[in-house]
Amino acid sequence: MASDRWLLAWALGSVALGATSLLIPLYFVSIGGSTLLLGVLAGTAAAAGAPGALLFGRLADGGGNRRALVLAALGLAAAAIALVSATGSVPVVIAGNAVLWFAAGAAAPVLTLLVTVGTPERDWPGRFATLNRYQGWGWAGGLVLGLAWTGLLSAPLGVVAAQRTLLWACVAVTTLAAVFAARWLPADPSADTQPRPSRIARALARSRRLPVRSATFPVGPGRLYWLTRSLHPREVAGRFTPSLSLYFVAVVAAFTGFGVFWGPLPSYLAGTLGYSSGVVFALYLLASLGSALCYGLAGRLAERYDAVGLHTGSLLARAVLHPAVAVVGLAVPGAVLGLLANGVVFAAIGVAWAGVAITAAAIVTRLAPPTIRGEALGLYTALSGLATGVGSVLGGWLGGYGFTLTFGVAGGLVLVGTALVALIWRRTTRTEPTAARPAEDL
Repeated sequence: MASDRWLLAWALGSVALGATSLLIPLYFVSIGGSTLLLGVLAGTAAAAGAPGALLFGRLADGGGNRRALVLAALGLAAAAIALVSATGSVPVVIAGNAVLWFAAGAAAPVLTLLVTVGTPERDWPGRFATLNRYQGWGWAGGLVLGLAWTGLLSAPLGVVAAQRTLLWACVAVTTLAAVFAARWLPADPSADTQPRPSRIARALARSRRLPVRSATFPVGPGRLYWLTRSLHPREVAGRFTPSLSLYFVAVVAAFTGFGVFWGPLPSYLAGTLGYSSGVVFALYLLASLGSALCYGLAGRLAERYDAVGLHTGSLLARAVLHPAVAVVGLAVPGAVLGLLANGVVFAAIGVAWAGVAITAAAIVTRLAPPTIRGEALGLYTALSGLATGVGSVLGGWLGGYGFTLTFGVAGGLVLVGTALVALIWRRTTRTEPTAARPAEDL
């Protein structure tokens, strides 16, 4: 559709985000960043998207110039990548990376609003799916770009030089995305035709399709949209059901475990195992593709059986697979065989994420009273982001004592979350035999 040309601009920007999501951690390791500080790098990135979404989301809701907000986010992202590529300073890279993911988070809720312009409410879930598709495959394209670029240029240029040239290429791609966005973004609607936030929230809750995700920074318009809604923790907590409270404890445990695993992982793959940048990109790409190919299957299984049961099984799989990465590195003989085994593990981690992601909002909406469902989803997003950031820092600290310990702790935390969700599953199967339908993009 001609009116969707602006989505091509955002897909181009997503190429740069997908590439830098892994490139910057690898570059950080190459310039001497410690495992502890790598965890800090990942933790600040995980936390930075929330204030960006809050600020730009409220500006967009208040009638701000949405075109200008998107262009500002793209310009800020290009500047942040340029800052990272121009320095070898560890603190500056951490700061620049945080600014980059602040910009990515800032764009998400504005894009969610823009994609609904000129379409009836009944068509909004399809429009969200279209936005996710452009963004998701752009992100995967960025991982492919990183794989090809570093694989071809690391030998002739050297690892750091190849990574820096790719960073500058990402600056160019983001700048080009901003140019196309300036030409193609739809005009801001008049005040009386702007979609109301509450209607968008309802449509997001009906949308069940999910984009390709990065394991290091899983961000989507639906996920960060909830952060722009009003959130009153005391009022919401006062109306928690026991099962919802237990689920939020499970979320904190599981996402802390995810952060412990993913935060220091680039250091383990590039430093301990000695994988090249291209190989690391390939492993992350396998995880993303594993998720992308299984979102539809996970949705069908959740509709046919039980969302809480699928969530439990998927978490259990990740609790086992995270420590398996260390076991494969130690126990599988031969570099080629070990790499193939790790490829299988990473693909399985991606498949398990599809099961987790597609059912989480369904569980929140199922367990929360109708009057606080929107705010409960906002609290879920806030808790999962905060837990991921804390887990990343914890993982960086634990990495200094050994990655077998680190990934074991990651698996143990996810296992705790799994056990808590299993208790909820047992309780709900006694009282609600019918399966819940999965809800939205997490």
